[in-house]
Amino acid sequence: MYLAPLNYDRYFKKVFSDERIVKRFLEDFLEVPITLIERLPEKHQVTDDAAIVEFDYRCQIGDAFVIVDMQQWYKPDLVQRFYLYHALNTGLQLETLPKERFVLNQKTQQSRKIRDYAALAPVLTLIWMVEDSLRFKENYVAYTMTPELVLDFIHNDRLWQNPEITELLKERQRVLQVCDNPSKRLDFLAKNRLIFMFQLNIVKHPKAKKYERWFRFAEKSRNHDNTAEDFVEFGGDEIFEEMMRRLNKSTLKEDDYEYIENEDEMWAEVERLERGYFIEGLEQGRVEGRVEGRVEGRVEGLEQGRSEGEAKAKRDLARQMLSEGLPLAMVAKITGLSEAEILPKI
Repeated sequence: MYLAPLNYDRYFKKVFSDERIVKRFLEDFLEVPITLIERLPEKHQVTDDAAIVEFDYRCQIGDAFVIVDMQQWYKPDLVQRFYLYHALNTGLQLETLPKERFVLNQKTQQSRKIRDYAALAPVLTLIWMVEDSLRFKENYVAYTMTPELVLDFIHNDRLWQNPEITELLKERQRVLQVCDNPSKRLDFLAKNRLIFMFQLNIVKHPKAKKYERWFRFAEKSRNHDNTAEDFVEFGGDEIFEEMMRRLNKSTLKEDDYEYIENEDEMWAEVERLERGYFIEGLEQGRVEGRVEGRVEGRVEGLEQGRSEGEAKAKRDLARQMLSEGLPLAMVAKITGLSEAEILPKI
């Protein structure tokens, strides 16, 4: 191993503790110049009874508060968890919101201070997904707050199937008027973005974007047999060279190797657990498939029925695993089906 895996939490935080590195990553991904970046605390206790919430990285760039978090593997609650992080990224601004003086009585000049919510800044929450693509084919998918009218417009089958384009254009104009309404700073809502970035998709489907180098670098570092030759393309760039310096095996200590081994064992156990569920489902599917094959007259013998049953069980399980959010590559690996065999059945 030449470099430690960037995708492991310890090394992600080690690399992203350098503000120059974070600044460059955000500039490459967001495609905006950043003149000032301020790192913010990652640990917060939200209420007296709440457990401490910890982000991988949080900072402020310009008038926006940003979280960058690494998600190594699929977790059933990841959508809800990162929505909570996204909301907290807004709520934590209560710590620094200015207060303004509010006069209650002109004669006595009695007054009290209230929070100036106009100073609330938009938030960006970037989730770096390592193994999971949430069944998306895109390199990343961003969510913002938009009027429900937009979704109604997109899902209105009658409108889109109407050959008369005049009605479609009229409805589009109505939706645009709602979206573009700037009254009382309504445009603030759309400036808040929850972004899922998919490493698997990015390395498989390059689009000649600057941010792709980061994910390609991370993917190469996941290989424990990686060598210096694997990272030649990143030489000559001071930011990536600093990343390589921080991840170089010469800087690792004994507990680093123990940490990497423990992480490997943990994710191997996750895969074994998923495969255990698969085998259990496969056996049940074999029985159902044999019965179904004989009843429907699609087979001529028990062996053929068993074969079709196994194939059906694999397809059914693949469908279930995808519906629960497991990445297609992992589903293919566990079931033994190719991606092409899986997708047409979904």
